Amino acid sequence: MEFRDVFGINKPVMAMVHLKGYSGEDKRRRWEREIGIYYRNDVDAVIVEDYFGSVPYVLQALEFLRDAYPDRIYGVNILDEPEMSMSAALEYGAAFIQVDSVCGHLPKDADIHYGNMMTELKNNRVLIMGGVRFKYQPVLSGRSLKEDLELSKERCGAVVVTGEATGVSTDEDKIREFRSILGDFPLIVGAGLNDKNASSQLTVADGGIIGSWLKDGHTATGEVNEGYVRSFMDIVLRLRERCI
Repeated sequence: MEFRDVFGINKPVMAMVHLKGYSGEDKRRRWEREIGIYYRNDVDAVIVEDYFGSVPYVLQALEFLRDAYPDRIYGVNILDEPEMSMSAALEYGAAFIQVDSVCGHLPKDADIHYGNMMTELKNNRVLIMGGVRFKYQPVLSGRSLKEDLELSKERCGAVVVTGEATGVSTDEDKIREFRSILGDFPLIVGAGLNDKNASSQLTVADGGIIGSWLKDGHTATGEVNEGYVRSFMDIVLRLRERCI
């Protein structure tokens, strides 16, 4: 599945649904509220992730999306479980999965099996967005960044670049370096997008994933703030007009 076929729009924005909550019912109330805020404020897709919740809650949220928003784009990231993410996407109609690292984080011997698995997963009609030199991931491949990025093209349909941590702005030199190596292969900024850097970073990249900035306190633990979502998307919509 090609990145541009999934989104069909310039500079798509994907917002995180982290499954925060103190009980099953509280989690459900929160994800229904968050998804509603995102979609009515022009966010292009949501990503359901087991950041605060467990896999059963991921599946429940995907079921909700399938039933309540059948015409919307959504994805899934079950952390460190790309096969499980793909299975969930296929069952619940998600258009894409996010994998925190598709290349570079394993020693060469272990990477052979992992690479075969990722290549097989890519044969499904679900887009894979894969991290390279991703936050919190080690670099153990023994390969150069250029080698890992070239190899990543065989394992995913879009590369995700981040800084050092959740909510921390991705260094713009790193984004440009990835772009220079990848050429026109889809590149996504995966962390640290905000109102101040969105225009400059999304001018270089093809899209972005955002979570913390859209919440109270601009932290992952905050509540999604509709005003923040609207403000950010207004910036993105103006950027799209300039990029047409």
